[in-house]
Amino acid sequence: MLTDFLLSDDAPACASDEGSACGLIWKATRSPWLAESADTLIVLPLRILMIIAICLIARGLINRTIKRLTQTSANGRVPAILRPFKERVPNLMSDADAVELLGDRRRQRAETIGSVMRSLVSWLIYAIMFMLILDEFGVNLGPLLASAGVAGLAIGFGAQALVKDVISGIFMIMEDQYGVGDAVDLGEASGTVEVVGLRVTTIRDIQGTLWYVRNGEIIRVGNQSQGWAKVILDIPLPPSADVEKAQEAISAAATELSEEEQWAASILDKPEVQGVVNITIDGMTFRLALKTTSEDQWAIGRELRRRVSASLQEAGIITPFTGRVFVSPTSQADNPA
Repeated sequence: MLTDFLLSDDAPACASDEGSACGLIWKATRSPWLAESADTLIVLPLRILMIIAICLIARGLINRTIKRLTQTSANGRVPAILRPFKERVPNLMSDADAVELLGDRRRQRAETIGSVMRSLVSWLIYAIMFMLILDEFGVNLGPLLASAGVAGLAIGFGAQALVKDVISGIFMIMEDQYGVGDAVDLGEASGTVEVVGLRVTTIRDIQGTLWYVRNGEIIRVGNQSQGWAKVILDIPLPPSADVEKAQEAISAAATELSEEEQWAASILDKPEVQGVVNITIDGMTFRLALKTTSEDQWAIGRELRRRVSASLQEAGIITPFTGRVFVSPTSQADNPA
């Protein structure tokens, strides 16, 4: 009976539609049951497979494009997505110096941005694919989207601190506020950045304490490792010191340091001898400034203090027992890392 039914010549009503799946299956098989079920058994799975294939292809193409935009070439070419940030590098540096200065940090930032963008694109495409498949099964998406909106609103209120941290982390990475290895001051914590995450930034201070700072709680960032830095020495001199002689001794020590091959590449400008900046009844303060690369500012600062102190002692302006050379509280002291 079943065989006679399947092989009968009684064409189903849907077979009269030219070009329809039902008509094509009826002509090919002469099976009413298979023709009537063509949409469910053949067309629907093919449409679902096509949706999945298109979404996966789109995801792969977009992710590949993002990877190319955030990829650093073997010769050090700046990633395309980061080229707008090139103006952060001082104009006095060449392109080769700029790439060497930013180095791994720029590459890490590009990879982080690429990872975030690929994740967002993947989740968005999967969500669209899921809704299109449900629509193929005839599911009404209106109530589902409304429920998802209400659930998202509730989750947003409950996890607003988490959302704030993640959004702040994305903008910090995009704006290149700091990177791994930078010496930063975040207000409550200062030190060397060890990990830059979307939610938390990890900093190790000079005493070795590891600080976990939520990105959403960071109000201001003081970065001591971007581009260039200045070593400023405020040198106290006795009231009876010969200012001209002291200036010559300090200038000679700074000039000698800047001309040595070991330090010349890290010193970006000539020493700036500003002279006496303060006079009190106890003495006077002489200021010296030197522009350096951010990586070597602390090493150069220590060497400059040593040489200035020795030069002043040789000139007889200070003695090891009465004179001191120090950095004022407002200037860079020792490496906070």
